[in-house]
Amino acid sequence: MITKSHGQSIKNDKKYEALRSEGMSQEKAARIANDPNSGKKGGKAKAYENRTNEELYDKSKKSWRQRKKQL
Repeated sequence: MITKSHGQSIKNDKKYEALRSEGMSQEKAARIANDPNSGKKGGKAKAYENRTNEELYDKSKKSWRQRKKQL
């Protein structure tokens, strides 16, 4: 499939057209197509079920300390 140029405002024409063909609005498709991180996955952490109680407790304590510092 040949992609047409959508002007300078759209950085990734191929992704934009794919999103539009899925039914997304022009604004939302343009926002996703212009985001350089839109195709990357996050969440490298283990599932909660695979962690020990000690690991969960330590993670909770660490996040609590970080929130406390922000106050």
